[in-house]
Amino acid sequence: MTTKVVMEALSPTMEEGRLVEWKKQEGEAVAVGDVLAEVETDKAVMELVARAAGTLLKHVVEAGATVPVSELVAVIGEAGEAVSGAAEQAGSGAAGQRGSKETQATQPSPGKNQPVSMPPTSPAGAAVAERPPAEKPPAREGNGARAAPTRVKASPLARRIAAERGVDLVGVAGSGPEGRVVARDLETAVAAAPASSRPAPSVASATAPLPRRSADTPYTDVPLTQIRKTIARRLAQSIGPVPTFYLTSEVDMERVVEARESLLAGQRGSGAEEKAIKVSFNDIIIKAVAMALRQHPACNAWWQDDHIRYWNEVHVSMAVAVEEGLITPVIRHADQKTLREIAAESRDLAARARERRLKPEEYTGGTFTVSNLGMLDIEEFTAIINPPETGILAVGRMAERPVAHEGAVAIRRRMRITMSCDHRVIDGATGAQFLKTLKGMLENPLALVW
Repeated sequence: MTTKVVMEALSPTMEEGRLVEWKKQEGEAVAVGDVLAEVETDKAVMELVARAAGTLLKHVVEAGATVPVSELVAVIGEAGEAVSGAAEQAGSGAAGQRGSKETQATQPSPGKNQPVSMPPTSPAGAAVAERPPAEKPPAREGNGARAAPTRVKASPLARRIAAERGVDLVGVAGSGPEGRVVARDLETAVAAAPASSRPAPSVASATAPLPRRSADTPYTDVPLTQIRKTIARRLAQSIGPVPTFYLTSEVDMERVVEARESLLAGQRGSGAEEKAIKVSFNDIIIKAVAMALRQHPACNAWWQDDHIRYWNEVHVSMAVAVEEGLITPVIRHADQKTLREIAAESRDLAARARERRLKPEEYTGGTFTVSNLGMLDIEEFTAIINPPETGILAVGRMAERPVAHEGAVAIRRRMRITMSCDHRVIDGATGAQFLKTLKGMLENPLALVW
């Protein structure tokens, strides 16, 4: 009896997935929980696992294909068993949902008014621990013959970057699990490559690599990635129907700078583990935002069409730039965590976000977002709200400015922050009071330890 393998909803908002790479080939034995393929969802690259044991009889779709959720992608059965006609034709449409009696379980996406709540991860669940692909042993060299090349362990993102930049993965040392090559390993590899093999530098965004230019064609069309499709859809949902207004304030950051320098100086005398945790200004801002939200629950809310959900818990999302766009990992209960805990968690989440290895529960369920472009020398900007959240804070760069201070003109380090507010939930005075509290906490960072 055959079992159909369908494209699962591996994240709460996933509607389709791109099958990046088959990890099991036709004719290979499969056990329950084995990784069949890597799938690019709207947020990350995740693993599609087997729900039944047997032999992988057929790949219904090829690697690189984009498949809607619940459509057939493969068939598992007994060795030598014939694949049904419906399964043979499944790649072209709904016919793939007919055929064998057993079907692979799928995870329904939550409705737009349902709270985002992810089940605990299990060995058979979608977000399983990463397993390195099985490698075939290289052919032996004999009589001067050349050995067959060994397949390099690398993440899908690393493979794509290597292909775009002409880097041979064989010579790249991997820092991921089991020596797997990940995106960050290619930064050194590209820098070490001969100048003749590197593409000419361009003014393109560092987070959105463009294809190589061709003199033969006037333009190049690049298919949308799953994450770029989601960004386009979500932003259209936000900027169009959400009545947004903006509040900007300027914060004196002198005391924050002094407090951070004192904190880092104190850490230098601590153990090796504590030395590795370096609190950033963004960590301090996240902590201050969380504390301010606790005092202003009206800004810690979701718009739910027929009701407003005011959260009693504070989960701060932080915007992280990745190769294809943007993702917002969530620091849960940020108001209850120390600066050191926030610093350690934010670095871990950001690193795994750039490798596209976050679990769905790690980038969903935020109640308020912080987007910081200060490190890119942006003075100030307005950020777009991430529904169903109703507020987002845009943080600009810290700069020395001449200002009136204690009756004289002084050079002080100042920073501009802009809050985007959903007027259906947050009124002008409500948002202004939140910003006033946040500004007070940053200008007197001792308030963050109470």
